[in-house]
Amino acid sequence: MAEANPYRTLPAVDELAGRLGPRLPQALRTDIARIALDQARSDIGEGKQPNVDRLSARLAAAVEKSADQRVVNATGVLLHTNLGRAPWSERALERARDAAAGYSNLELNLGTGDRGRRGDYVARLLRALTGAEDAFVVNNNASALLLILGALAAGASVPVARGELIEIGGAYRLPDVIAASGARLIEVGTTNRTRLGDYRTALQLYRCAAILKVHPSNYRIEGFVEQANLDELAALAGTHELPLVYDIGSGLLDTESPWAHGALRDWLGQEPAARQSLEAGANLVLFSGDKLLGGPQAGIVAGSGELVSRLRAHALSRALRPDGVTLAGLAATLEAYAEGNVEEIPFWRMALTSYDVLEARARDLAERVGATIERGDSAIGAGSAPGARIPAPTVVMDSGDQLFDGLLESTPAILARREEGRLLIDLRSVDPTDDEVIASAIMRCR
Repeated sequence: MAEANPYRTLPAVDELAGRLGPRLPQALRTDIARIALDQARSDIGEGKQPNVDRLSARLAAAVEKSADQRVVNATGVLLHTNLGRAPWSERALERARDAAAGYSNLELNLGTGDRGRRGDYVARLLRALTGAEDAFVVNNNASALLLILGALAAGASVPVARGELIEIGGAYRLPDVIAASGARLIEVGTTNRTRLGDYRTALQLYRCAAILKVHPSNYRIEGFVEQANLDELAALAGTHELPLVYDIGSGLLDTESPWAHGALRDWLGQEPAARQSLEAGANLVLFSGDKLLGGPQAGIVAGSGELVSRLRAHALSRALRPDGVTLAGLAATLEAYAEGNVEEIPFWRMALTSYDVLEARARDLAERVGATIERGDSAIGAGSAPGARIPAPTVVMDSGDQLFDGLLESTPAILARREEGRLLIDLRSVDPTDDEVIASAIMRCR
């Protein structure tokens, strides 16, 4: 009797897709079925005996996990890049929903009925909060730098200190962005020491269109170091009639931080702020919207009215502009600063929560799940305030690897930390309403 052809035992694409159940859209189930069948045919060709149902189910599970879903952040990293950085405030969510659910006056002047300018209200808030002459918003801070250099320095040179040639996660490298803008990078100084004279020499040797200073927000160089002060660079740039551009990165608006009531001065002390940088002579400052500002992803530029006008007029500005939903969320975030209600912003609410309040929550959780508590530290994250820590109690459990995997499989998924075989939970980055979610998930995983 002839042996059965193993290829003929494989189901049709539609049949296999139908076995995957309704959790994924039909188009994705069909695509998964095709991939699984192609893999099965390849396995058969190698003499293997594949289980096509098991293979397609595994592929479907991986696709389901890749879809956007809520994650409880129990790592203590307040601006966790892998988890989307800063959560939005309730006010920002409401404004964003209104902007997305219907029409809005995104580019309509309601006073005249004529076409308006996108982002005018946000620009007005930024002027009030930073003291800038004008402000402009694009979709992220890398875009802001690309636009600035493209508009002001394309075809010319830009000196940057060697110790400020940053690289951050996601393959962002400052020299690559400068090259993409059409400007030419001139490295000045050494890795640890860059003096004003190094910039002066670069301006004498090259046709420079701007001076760029970059805050290395995800690392520190300590020890035998020196750098030119911002006011010195401003004076030098002014002498040569060049703009001084300062990428402060993390988005602190004011070093005085009146909303923090002095509680966070220890870790904010090293962070440059937009208002003071402009007062020290920077012509433009740029920073992220979803880091210390605590709002949606955006790149914010504030400073000289004439320079901001040139950015608006540049061809790249339309390609890099944010949508109405982002502007609505950003406006709501900035309003909280303007009103002194910054604790409604989740990042600041988490950062300002006292150790005693967190300890009471940690003790309740530890008693429920049979864990211990150790004194630990929360991190800011997202390349903001490098090395800074905020004291926080940590709930500690053994069997860390097993619990870590189990919590990731929970609904909602829970991300904690692993350290030397133990599981660490820091409640500073957890909304109090999710304490019960974590406790229940741990009990199920045991």
